[in-house]
Amino acid sequence: MTPLAVADPGGLIQSVDWVAVAPPLIAALAALAVLVTDLFLPPARKRLLGWLSAAGLLAALAVLVPLAVGDTRSTFCFKSGGCSYTADHFALAFQLLALGGALLTVLLSLHTVDEEKLPGGEYWFLLLSSACGAALLPAARDLATLVIALEVATLPAFALVALRRDGRGAESALKFFLSSVTATAVMLLGVSFVYAAAGTIQLQGIADGLAHAPGQLKPLAEAGAVLTLVGFAFKTAAVPFHFWVPDTYVGAPLPVAGYLSVVGKAAGLSGLALVTTVAFRPYGHTWGLVLAVLAALTMTVGNAAALRQRTDTPHGAVRLLAWSSVGQAGYLLVPLAAAGYAGSAEPLGATVAYALVYGLVNLGAFGVVALVGGSGRLDGFRGLAGRNRWAALALAFFLLCLAGLPPGVVGLFGKVVVFRAAVDAGLGWLAVVMAVNVVVALAYYLKWTALLFAPAEPGTEPASGSAPAPEAAGPRRVPASLTAALGLAACGAVVLSVAPQLVLQVVSGSLF
Repeated sequence: MTPLAVADPGGLIQSVDWVAVAPPLIAALAALAVLVTDLFLPPARKRLLGWLSAAGLLAALAVLVPLAVGDTRSTFCFKSGGCSYTADHFALAFQLLALGGALLTVLLSLHTVDEEKLPGGEYWFLLLSSACGAALLPAARDLATLVIALEVATLPAFALVALRRDGRGAESALKFFLSSVTATAVMLLGVSFVYAAAGTIQLQGIADGLAHAPGQLKPLAEAGAVLTLVGFAFKTAAVPFHFWVPDTYVGAPLPVAGYLSVVGKAAGLSGLALVTTVAFRPYGHTWGLVLAVLAALTMTVGNAAALRQRTDTPHGAVRLLAWSSVGQAGYLLVPLAAAGYAGSAEPLGATVAYALVYGLVNLGAFGVVALVGGSGRLDGFRGLAGRNRWAALALAFFLLCLAGLPPGVVGLFGKVVVFRAAVDAGLGWLAVVMAVNVVVALAYYLKWTALLFAPAEPGTEPASGSAPAPEAAGPRRVPASLTAALGLAACGAVVLSVAPQLVLQVVSGSLF
């Protein structure tokens, strides 16, 4: 009998912790269930696929509860040390954001799929697949899993953007695809350089390898670190890798634009946090300075572009939210830069807290824009309070949360903890830049809020040849799913404003 090639073949087999991997796994199974069910459902009952998607995401969110109250769980571990998947507080917080954001997107999408006649089976399958990748990414602890999860989150998003059959969707998806593929190619080149220098793809092992790398390999390692950061900076829409954002958001269905602004950004942000604070820890001051500069540029460019949006521009509301999301990405990068200077992952709590708040209110704002409909001009929101009081109050509250003004107290606290992270790390100049940008952002947030309660003026009708805005034709029935999404977002923002400690407690706790 030929002896086996390994001394202990049983050691190659390990048990999988199914509870730890349940959140992304349930999302993946729900995607497959939707795809198979779509084959047997008659066209008149395709709407059930959306509710099946919502049920799958609810189940994935429910599994987070036992993981949150228990100890950190890891699986797919190696005898040499380290694991490929870890369900710690950091992973659970971003999984809550990814899966919760996807659930709100499903509720926002139910009427959009019917109204725009989008292919339901494909839409829900792609959305759940992307959510699966976004939930897997923050738990990944090696470069291979990180890259695969990032692409699983991103590739379905290209198709989601292109599902709109008006020509604009295909053009936006092509821009998104080409720029994303370029960023991914650069990132993969960087990953190969890092692997060559460190001799491992485990994040903790990379930190140890880079700390003891021979002098001749340090230029290769530094180049690899920079190139790797480029790929994740693109996903977070950091300047100068942000150019795809406005056109992509305008061309995509509105719920997909909201999904990209929250869940897509969260996926890139979690990957960026992992590779910097864990893998590239020995180069903390270098990438800390790089991220500080990127944060300053991102918030400045995003807020300046949002400030320039005209009220009579078609799709102006979506463009303003797109540029606003770029500016908000700058705030989210500040604690990451602070982590580089502090030499620890403690400032990341500010990023997690702010990301949870931002995700909730930003998806709510996109939901109100979807409800109002029309040409998407900011002028179309003039006098909204007189036509739909609750929608106007909800949008005003979401905008005030984004601006950091009362009664959106949770938005104010989120900005304070981000500001404090910069000051505590000695980044006083970045704190000043952030303060100036917060003041600049007040201008366009308050301008939009004022339009909601301004008296309607004659002469603000759509230009000749364009379809009349639905809001101008009188009240219309609001779909129950859209009402539920807006209600959940608004109630969540109100609860967090009354009890902000529910989110801000992650600032004082250990994430890893």
